[in-house]
Amino acid sequence: MLWIKTLARQIETTPLGTAISQSAWMFPTIETVHVIAIALVVGSIAILDLRLIGLSWTRRPVSEIADEILPWTWTAFTVAALTGALMFVSAASKYAVNPPFLIKMALMALAGLNMAVFHHVSFPRAALWDARPPAAARLAGALSLLFWIGIVACGRLIGFTIQ
Repeated sequence: MLWIKTLARQIETTPLGTAISQSAWMFPTIETVHVIAIALVVGSIAILDLRLIGLSWTRRPVSEIADEILPWTWTAFTVAALTGALMFVSAASKYAVNPPFLIKMALMALAGLNMAVFHHVSFPRAALWDARPPAAARLAGALSLLFWIGIVACGRLIGFTIQ
């Protein structure tokens, strides 16, 4: 664990980390962009997940919704990841030991694994079930919603628990 703290301290003392932490406007600006990007990520993912579990847009094929939504999701996720990394470098030693941050990262890993399994196992056969997703696809959608709700909740808690 000591090596994590040492590495985190080295990260936050880089010129970039120092610039962000010492600026009056950089962190709030980065955080604002991050929150907007996360809202787009979660909103776009929720559209597809709600379709998968059969709670909305049931008259539209899953593949059609995915084709329209996923470019927005990936663009917003890229922005969220970059701004999240910038926030991390500003106080890496605090984030690296913060329980909500660590839980958020674990949930993001689980969300990524869930998405990878869905896109490699269920989604390639979407043409066969576009109208009525199978149980595995519905489960992937439900898990995705749960993971992203947890990610957002933990993200919000970070600000209240970081010291």
